[in-house]
Amino acid sequence: MRRPKLDGFVLALAAAVFLAILWPEPGRSGGFLHLDWITGYGVCGVFFLYGLTLDPEKMRAGFWRWRTHLAIQLTTFAVFPAVVLAFEALVPGALGEAASVGFFYVAALPSTVSSSVAMVSLARGDVPVAIFNATLSSLLGVILTPLLMSWYLQSTGAPVPLGPTVLKVVLLVLVPIGIGQIARRWLGGWARRNSAIVKLVDRSLIIAIVYGAFCDSVAEGVWTRNDPLLVAEIAVLTIILFSLVYLLTMLGARLIGLSRGDRICLQFCGSKKSLATGVPLAPVIFAGRPDVGLIILPIMLFHFFQLLIVSAIAGRYSRDAAAAEIPFAPSPSPTAR
Repeated sequence: MRRPKLDGFVLALAAAVFLAILWPEPGRSGGFLHLDWITGYGVCGVFFLYGLTLDPEKMRAGFWRWRTHLAIQLTTFAVFPAVVLAFEALVPGALGEAASVGFFYVAALPSTVSSSVAMVSLARGDVPVAIFNATLSSLLGVILTPLLMSWYLQSTGAPVPLGPTVLKVVLLVLVPIGIGQIARRWLGGWARRNSAIVKLVDRSLIIAIVYGAFCDSVAEGVWTRNDPLLVAEIAVLTIILFSLVYLLTMLGARLIGLSRGDRICLQFCGSKKSLATGVPLAPVIFAGRPDVGLIILPIMLFHFFQLLIVSAIAGRYSRDAAAAEIPFAPSPSPTAR
């Protein structure tokens, strides 16, 4: 296992955004690329691939570390939202409605899977615990993220009909995951042998969804109605949000007396958020909103900065562990998640 490097995925996301700014017509809803079809069917494809590559056996290996599991899941789905809500209470209306929704959306999302596991392995933490919690977080997020967003939007006066939203999540997310799990019996071996193809398809669908969302936002004039400095403000606030939550995980790990390996899992799994879940889930939760591009911008920037920051921290942990002769724990090959 070596230090993970930023790959072309982040660059492709940036290119999709710039292309949407320069030429939004092909990708907008009703455009000749018909990316609105991908927004619907592509969501199913992304989560089918997730179910296909989800290995229940790897989850079972870290099952019994309940204190660590509880701390990570509470950080992901309770501490994160509390931090964002505290900021909104201190500085009400600082970012505008869509960007504020985007930040709470970041807070409501599950943790990453592959990058969390890869970073924990690099830092020589407890990889089975990381696999269990990152996977559990993604499964919980399918239900908790829409519920948290529904509560948040209702509290801010922009209600989302809970019943239809839950039904869409079940049909577009849970059902494909379940079908993917069933299909593992026949396609699991193929997916392992062709992980590069699976990753390429997964990432391509995510990039197409991002392009379509930003095309709609540009075509509807969302960006011209906001301050040009808004992107820079969001970038700075994503770094601050990550830093605050990471600091809280460090303090929490000390308070409950976690071992070094579990402490690293809490810090890395608890402080990260999944772009691979956030992008395909956004059209389901925010269907019909022309500002979806602005709403998903915080998670895109958060994803970028969390990779940079956690990679540096994991490298330092790795050097310290090497000096103490702590061995690497093997981790699975990462996917787009």
